Amino acid sequence: QLQASGGGLVQAGGSLRLSCAASGRTFSSSAMGWYRQAPGKQRELVAGITSGGTTNYADSVKDRFTISRDNARNTVYLQMNSLKPEDTAVYFCAAGGIRAALTAHLIKSWGQGTLVTVSS
Repeated sequence: QLQASGGGLVQAGGSLRLSCAASGRTFSSSAMGWYRQAPGKQRELVAGITSGGTTNYADSVKDRFTISRDNARNTVYLQMNSLKPEDTAVYFCAAGGIRAALTAHLIKSWGQGTLVTVSS
């Protein structure tokens, strides 16, 4: 089970840090990461990270977001800086597969989602 937290309301240019803690099983050997879904849009990959720390980012968030993980705590983080209104979405943590691409059809577990709202 994945439990996401850290969403909220922030002004454009601000920062938020999302956390996703796994319980019930370990994902230390799996890739983990974040997807997001904005109203009326499809769910899209934001960032993924392998068990060894290799990362992958969507072009729209490169140089603004940083993904990291703590395998000992079974937790993945997403530091979001320079937030834009278009980052507004429900963010879902996910785990599955072994590659940072975090391909959707390989996802074994999804978190419940946390809402990020960026005001202009």
